[in-house]
Amino acid sequence: MLQAPEETGRRFEGVVRATRRRYIPVVLSRAEIDRVLAHLEPPCDLVVLRLYGCGLRVSEALELRIPCFNLDAAILTVHDGKGQKDRSVPLPKALLPRIRGQFERVAAQRREDLAKNFAGAFLPRQLEKKYPRAGREFIWPWFFPAPRLTLVKATGKYWRYHVLDSDVQSAVKRAADAAGIPKRVTPHTFRHTFASHLLQANVDIRTIQERLGHSDLKTTMIYTHTVPSRTFKDAGSPLDLVARTGEGAGQQP
Repeated sequence: MLQAPEETGRRFEGVVRATRRRYIPVVLSRAEIDRVLAHLEPPCDLVVLRLYGCGLRVSEALELRIPCFNLDAAILTVHDGKGQKDRSVPLPKALLPRIRGQFERVAAQRREDLAKNFAGAFLPRQLEKKYPRAGREFIWPWFFPAPRLTLVKATGKYWRYHVLDSDVQSAVKRAADAAGIPKRVTPHTFRHTFASHLLQANVDIRTIQERLGHSDLKTTMIYTHTVPSRTFKDAGSPLDLVARTGEGAGQQP
């Protein structure tokens, strides 16, 4: 019978640590993204547009609040992202009308909530205990508020939370299935696609790293495996190389 080693931390000779397999992210084409969006209803369609348009994680998109948006400068500030880090990313100008429309819906919902004397939007870091009425101020509403109020049984008060991650996950899966996308599509797929499409458009890899909020450039480098190489030395065929450089124009192969 085999026995466990008596001493902890014992080293075994000849045992090689398994290497972690590199995972290549799933990436969608722009046409596939449009097909998925066609099967999404508000506000999940706008959530996905935030993921693809700004490269956000789904948690970052759902935790956005009204002051995160600077529409005049077309800048979005992400607070307390992964690693508790803040960063700013450009806002797609094509989405500014949709964002303003969402502001109006949030403001209308807030007026209804105030009329019902609700406690406010849930605040970070237990701020509602220190500032009990702060959640009712218009600097705190979620950009994607939940459709229903949440009762906190300990206090008997109703608070407003944001749309749940699980709701977005389910909506994206249903939309991808309805669109007939033959890939495993999750909300994070749109963040992968954001990075891949920027890289394909020859955006600098360090710029993509900053927009994604990666601490290590090696994490961002994985997206070099999701787009075709554009360097001459990696051309797959001399015919392609001639077509790129314009040499041999007018000649038949």
